[in-house]
Amino acid sequence: MKPSVTLIAATILTSLLMSCVKEEEFSNTPQGNLEALWQIIDEHYCFFDYKQKQYGLDWNEVHSRYNQQVNQGMSKYQQFEVLTNMLSELKDGHVNLYTSFDLGRYWAWHEDYPTNFSDTLFNIYIGTDYRIASGLRYKILDDNIGYLRCPTFSNELGAGNLDEILYYLAPCNGLIIDIRNNTGGLLSSAEQLAARFTNEKILVGYMQHKTGKGHNEFSPLQEQWLTPSKGIRWQKKVVVLTNRQVFSAANEFTKYMKCCPHATVVGDHTGGGAGLPFSSELPIGWSVRFSACPMYDKDKNDTEFGIPPHHYVSLNDADLRRGKDTIIEYARSIINKHK
Repeated sequence: MKPSVTLIAATILTSLLMSCVKEEEFSNTPQGNLEALWQIIDEHYCFFDYKQKQYGLDWNEVHSRYNQQVNQGMSKYQQFEVLTNMLSELKDGHVNLYTSFDLGRYWAWHEDYPTNFSDTLFNIYIGTDYRIASGLRYKILDDNIGYLRCPTFSNELGAGNLDEILYYLAPCNGLIIDIRNNTGGLLSSAEQLAARFTNEKILVGYMQHKTGKGHNEFSPLQEQWLTPSKGIRWQKKVVVLTNRQVFSAANEFTKYMKCCPHATVVGDHTGGGAGLPFSSELPIGWSVRFSACPMYDKDKNDTEFGIPPHHYVSLNDADLRRGKDTIIEYARSIINKHK
């Protein structure tokens, strides 16, 4: 039997955590910390070739350039700035540097793009008479279309909760799932929700894991399969709303839903984050998290830099002034055509 998305992820993560990687010993100096960080990423990061093709990333050139920026007299704050800037060359929102005083991060994957989400508009649509279960907010809109807001996958959703939600929304003509600004969380929760929208086991993508220190040393592609839920499954039209802040597990959810038979994705290109994260530590005691296992869609396309929607739609200023969410209204028009 082919493994499910969750089983593959658990197997790979277990393999990574159980494998003992002996790192070269580096001194706790600005030079030693830079060398340690550069080597950890060099040996275990999973997107070097892809990013070299996308924007010319040369990790050896990065080492030469940032090696000139460290010196023995640097403070820990200056070290942090240099190391964070070096990691930002990877253009990866899953790459973070953790210290007691700050978090090194790369957020340009969404900062340089329109938000395509408005809290004011959301509050107009959701009102005050909505229901809440497992962090999901849902209601029936005035044209008998269900609306489900999923702001994060950080929580376990619960099979019983999803049964109750879908049972309540069952009389609706269609369903809108709004995952805009969802930056991820648990892959198991993303899979659990997506499993409510297929009646058959479907191939949704592939993943690999690192097998050696070389940039190209990976396992063969392993299939990701989405298995239908044993609970209530949605049988009508469903439209998923996305924007640039859809990342990591939410990016995967979008990938799964694009394979489901009655689903349409509307909004903006997602933010990406297609690598399962792995952690290591520097001599100074700071932790670094980075992408170690690449994932692909069903056509074997890399989804690290995001997934395009079926229909690109952006918030319109004129609609905003009228209290209308252009993306939600577009989704409603799709569902109304499929009554």
